Amino acid sequence: MNKPVIEVNHVSKRFRTLVKEPGFKGSLKSLFSPKYKEVSAVEDVSFQLKEGELIGFIGPNGAGKSTTIKMLTGILFPSSGKLNVLGYNPQTERIKLAYKIGVIFGQRQQLWHHLPPIDTFNLFSKIYELEEEAYQKRLNELILLFEIRPYLYTPVRKLSLGERMRCEFVASLLHRPKVLFLDEPTIGMDILAKKSVREFIRKLNQHEKTTVILTSHDLDDIEELCPRVVIINKGKLIYDGTMSRIKNQLKYKVLELYFDKKVQTLPKIQHTKIINQTPFNVKVEIDKTKVPIRKVLDVYLKKFKVVDIVIEDPPIEEIIERFYSK
Repeated sequence: MNKPVIEVNHVSKRFRTLVKEPGFKGSLKSLFSPKYKEVSAVEDVSFQLKEGELIGFIGPNGAGKSTTIKMLTGILFPSSGKLNVLGYNPQTERIKLAYKIGVIFGQRQQLWHHLPPIDTFNLFSKIYELEEEAYQKRLNELILLFEIRPYLYTPVRKLSLGERMRCEFVASLLHRPKVLFLDEPTIGMDILAKKSVREFIRKLNQHEKTTVILTSHDLDDIEELCPRVVIINKGKLIYDGTMSRIKNQLKYKVLELYFDKKVQTLPKIQHTKIINQTPFNVKVEIDKTKVPIRKVLDVYLKKFKVVDIVIEDPPIEEIIERFYSK
């Protein structure tokens, strides 16, 4: 059985913050008699990743996602618990680990703003101590994969967001990292650019067996790419499993009906809730544990002429939001 490439065992992270009363008097008091309180950012979190896994690591703002990622990359020390990434302790062997992992932040760039991407690539080849022949071979592979040849000699400031992100991927992958941390890689992109980046992530994971941890508030990223989802909220891990299992646990379905003519009065049916209505259409949420969808459908079919029917799960954002509220 393959040993996990990432192990998080009962990890907690607590921060000590200064408590200050309002006003000038409060500022003086906190200066001479400071009071502190302890805030738990991550609390007893455990999970493992095997080689080649692609997981979505999600949660609301302030849930503890970034703190966990920073501990896994060696930026922060845990208050308790143990971490292991590729056989390294991220805190005591951070420099060694840096040669084995890649990190991409959608809101922060590592490319030099006023220089063309090729200059950053050449610099990174020296930082990672890559042999020239191996570096050129790897660079050419990534240029083809991410289709960036037209942008190599264009200053980064003149690239679109989608073009820049492709180059960011290349910069992070030059040294063939075994684990890649992606933090909001599609933030601010249009639909076509997002689709391209998702495809690149999928190819990278499948062809190079790179283990990927993806954090994103765009849940379409997670649903399209990640067979496994880890949800964290208020510092605690509240779910670790598949997206399909989340949907199967959900007791609601959405029924959408389209009518051939205007409808004003709709029937009232127990255990259902109308969530949207227009003269020619209605969208109904059904508690399928208390009333069969077929029964609700029969009521509408007997009363109106229905020209189209759609039965689906609630939007993925709503499904995850219900997990956040647990």
